[in-house]
Amino acid sequence: MSCARVAKRLAVLQFAAAMALAAVGSADPAAAKKKESGEKRDPYAVSEREPGPPMVAVVSLKAQRVTVYDAEGAILSAPVSSGQSGYETPVGIYSVLQKNAEHYSNIYENAAMPNMQRITWSGVAFHGGPLPGYPASHGCVRLPFKFAERFFGLTGLGLRVIISSDNVAPVPVSHPLLFKRTPYRSDAGLVTKATALVGSMLGPQSTPPRNEPEDVTERAAALEQIMTVKTAEAEAAEKEAEAPRKLVKERTPDKKQADKAIKSAETAVKRAADGVAYADKILGRAKSDKSKQKAEERKAKADAKLIEAQAKLEAVKAEVQPKIDAYQEAADALKAIEDARDAALAEAREAERKMAPVSVFISLKTQKLYVRQKFQPVLEVPVTIADPGRPIGTHTFTAVDYGEDGRQMRWNVVSIGSPSRDDYFDDYSYRDDDDDYDDYDRPRRRRNASKESSAPKPTDIAAATAALDRITIPPETMERISELVLPGSSLIISDEEASKETGKQTDFVVLVSGYPQGAIKKRPKRDPYYDDYFGYNNDDYYDRRSRRRGRSPFGWW
Repeated sequence: MSCARVAKRLAVLQFAAAMALAAVGSADPAAAKKKESGEKRDPYAVSEREPGPPMVAVVSLKAQRVTVYDAEGAILSAPVSSGQSGYETPVGIYSVLQKNAEHYSNIYENAAMPNMQRITWSGVAFHGGPLPGYPASHGCVRLPFKFAERFFGLTGLGLRVIISSDNVAPVPVSHPLLFKRTPYRSDAGLVTKATALVGSMLGPQSTPPRNEPEDVTERAAALEQIMTVKTAEAEAAEKEAEAPRKLVKERTPDKKQADKAIKSAETAVKRAADGVAYADKILGRAKSDKSKQKAEERKAKADAKLIEAQAKLEAVKAEVQPKIDAYQEAADALKAIEDARDAALAEAREAERKMAPVSVFISLKTQKLYVRQKFQPVLEVPVTIADPGRPIGTHTFTAVDYGEDGRQMRWNVVSIGSPSRDDYFDDYSYRDDDDDYDDYDRPRRRRNASKESSAPKPTDIAAATAALDRITIPPETMERISELVLPGSSLIISDEEASKETGKQTDFVVLVSGYPQGAIKKRPKRDPYYDDYFGYNNDDYYDRRSRRRGRSPFGWW
């Protein structure tokens, strides 16, 4: 059979297969309904059901894909482009720390990074960008532009992000160590509320969890009332501070002039006193009657000058003291009002923290349990882990919803596997060499690896439960945390300690050792308040190779 006939027959078979798939698709009632209404199907939607609030986003570096899960399973999925060799996106556990729909770098040619969601303060983030089909960024996770916009609209601060080598999916899990919610004590120091996550981790489109217990609702209402009252008090205090602040501003020039006059008079007194001291010294050295007479005359003049300077100082003080008193009166009034404002704001922030999801982290390396709430550390206690010399793995357990009785919790788990050096580099990365021009001509193997590993595989539930079996948490700590664990809370277990990226305004950041961490090691850790929207994102890097090739630099960020 000729090549032309073979090609023609293959084309016919492909057409028939496509028609068959179309016929099967038309049998789907949901798809048919969308077709009849003219509504376009979301190309990134995994299922036809209405998505719930996102609980976790899993990025697979091998598959070059991100999948977003709610309490019931996968809801969205899209291809990505992660960090290239030398700037690898580190495998580990993160959370969304900051969102900015129109973000621009302030160090790399003002490159646009639309729908940016930061997961480390040193510069790793999600954002819209070009996807060449292989790892090409300088550490960030690039998303398709339309997907980045959709994803941005669903998420909130604190959303759990897991970056893994393999494409792993959360699976339901139950275990006695997984916290069950208990009623609040009246003196509970730490409280949280799942419905408060509507504007927080679960994003703006979330709804209150099912079977929410009455005490949770009541505590939430009390905290919201505190926030409302204290915020109103702070606003009223700020308004009240306007008048004394204006007076302070008006009286500051008089105060400065008065201070200057007093300082000048005090300087004159000091010089006169120095003159008296010198005259005393001369008088003490005089031997003859004549020299003693001259020294005494000098001393008398110095004493008179000192008395005159002191009198002038008292006169200046008496003259300018009303101006100083007027300024101080306004300044004291302003400080009292500002102190009251700051105290009210602190109480409002504390109430807001108590309404945020709680994160628990257990480290095999440190043999400790840590708790964070609204990105702030609130508890640290030792725990017992059996057989501490044996690795325990890295597992993220997420409380996704209440059970039917409102006390039991539904949990799922995502585990990150140990690295395999050959598999890691062959599948989705490559080693740089001295030939810069050849690096962009070698993506074929990585594209094939992405296709082969695109389907998510369930987490190894046996390994995850085995990790829980080895941990003993003190009863009082279990009791305290059980008051906090509500939908959206998490328990992270790892061989590792918390990364240096865990700090101000972060949840736990846990990097899995053994995987390349170029995107973290290439840049120092930044303070979250460093500059406007913290422009140290590595992914908008102006690549020198693009300039040599005459390409637009923004084609590679």
